[in-house]
Amino acid sequence: MTNANETWPDLPYAAWRDTAATLHLWTQIAGKMRLVQTPWLNHSWHCTLYVTPRGLTTSAIPHGNRTFELTFDFIRHVLIISSDDGATKEVELRPRTVADFYAAVMAALSELGLPVRIHQVPNEIPDAIRFSEDETHASYDPDYAERHWRALLQIDRVFKLFRTGFLGKSSPVHFFWGSFDMAVTRFSGRTAPLHPGGVPNLPDSVAQEAYSHEVSSAGFWPGSAGVEYAAFYAYAYPEPEGYAKAPVKPAEAFYDDTLKEFVLPYEAVRTAADPDQALLDFLITTYEAAANGANWDRAALDCPLGVPGKPRAL
Repeated sequence: MTNANETWPDLPYAAWRDTAATLHLWTQIAGKMRLVQTPWLNHSWHCTLYVTPRGLTTSAIPHGNRTFELTFDFIRHVLIISSDDGATKEVELRPRTVADFYAAVMAALSELGLPVRIHQVPNEIPDAIRFSEDETHASYDPDYAERHWRALLQIDRVFKLFRTGFLGKSSPVHFFWGSFDMAVTRFSGRTAPLHPGGVPNLPDSVAQEAYSHEVSSAGFWPGSAGVEYAAFYAYAYPEPEGYAKAPVKPAEAFYDDTLKEFVLPYEAVRTAADPDQALLDFLITTYEAAANGANWDRAALDCPLGVPGKPRAL
């Protein structure tokens, strides 16, 4: 069994930094297709990607009275564009510039009779380059692309279990192409102070709508310029008093004063005796820190984790 096929694969950020940057931009191209074609759903949930048994998908996207879907297949290493008339087109995932990938995707959609126009400037990235002009990002290591997806498979599974322990409003478990992270968010039901915005290449109105209500959010990054390793994160908005000092598990988790978030290295989960439990401990204790600190009505909002085939006891 290779590292890429381990249940929780090794994912050193330094080994695939350039591939991650290129793949991030490719997912933005696909995600923006869904963004411009789909009616706005609160907190930008209408434009996210989802994990599949082979990769990441937009799910069905409306195009007038037609429908299409874009799926990244990290086993065959192709982007599959499927339309509701049964026709498909494929774009290879290989070392190629963002500009070349963008042109190939747009040509495939046109050939399927599904033309789409998107805003070409990447979101949430400083010094962003228009997709059609980006000759800088051109890396693709299929081994690490697959490892990343296989990690997402496990994370998606545990996040979905965690989501069952909450009766209040909760986001789906989804992949945000803007920040290249997987996330799940719980809501107290109360409104929040206006978010200050300021995210690079993201309208303040989008950030403000996303944080219109109190949240306890958790997610996973594969690594970034600010955190040079794969890690889980958790934060509260607005952050309640004492949140940073709250006890959280497992022992490797800590509060980052710069990010204003709790962080748990992915490696600590991957190498734990029970990775699922280590991640659940982080998700549960960081939620408790947010909910207890902000006096959420936990008696009304919380419930036991779900069990397959067994209705929740009333």
